[in-house]
Amino acid sequence: MKKSKFSESQIIKILSQQDFGKSISDICREHGISQGTFYSWKSKYSGMEVSQLKQMKDMERELAQYKKIVAEQTLHIAVLKDVIEKKL
Repeated sequence: MKKSKFSESQIIKILSQQDFGKSISDICREHGISQGTFYSWKSKYSGMEVSQLKQMKDMERELAQYKKIVAEQTLHIAVLKDVIEKKL
């Protein structure tokens, strides 16, 4: 997957230009993006502010840590069950 040359905060700023009355075609031409890209960004980031984006990223990071913990605990439980079954 190709990495965007725009950061997420830049994308939010680009999308906010439409709120100030700029036409989508002008915004796309100014930043060198297609209208399809603009609309896909809009569906992903519409209504967000930079602070909300940072909060969402923090929550995603925290969720990833929790998922890792659950996976490790599940593995430990499976190993302990195998050990108990072998002893019996």
